[in-house]
Amino acid sequence: MAWSEAEQAHRAASDAERIAWVDEQDRPLGGLLRRELRERRLIGRGSYILLFNSLGELCVHRRTLSKALYPGYWDVAAGGMVLEGEGYAESAARELAEELGIQDVALVEHAHFLYDAPESRLWCTAFSAVSDAPLVLQPEEVLEARFISLDEALADTRRKPYCPDSLAALQRYLAARN
Repeated sequence: MAWSEAEQAHRAASDAERIAWVDEQDRPLGGLLRRELRERRLIGRGSYILLFNSLGELCVHRRTLSKALYPGYWDVAAGGMVLEGEGYAESAARELAEELGIQDVALVEHAHFLYDAPESRLWCTAFSAVSDAPLVLQPEEVLEARFISLDEALADTRRKPYCPDSLAALQRYLAARN
């Protein structure tokens, strides 16, 4: 796979970020490089933001092929790793602005949970936000994005590859809503 220079630089910078490292009870242990956290299967922190428009449609987006995890997969949430010294809400606001260009919106917290899979171990916090501002996609992370109904999004997750960690966040959002 041939990545552009920008994608290569972004991936190298991403792997060099210091991520919040925590234990099984989400107690801080310090910070580690993203790559080291992943390779050693240690637990980090992640934030997930389900972005809705005022019609109640959910923003789904497709990840770039240069992503280390789930390249080219669809995603129901903006989000990412919480940086060392950063809180969940601060991370969520940063990730939403970076990936989708959405800033200065209220974040509503819905769930805090451990996601433990072979490829990723994270303490996660799921948020939602509502915005009708135009999306500004980060080209190193997002190939395309669109708003679709929640029912359509759920049906889509059964037909296309979606990131399992953000689907876990969506399931917890739906459970908390009901």
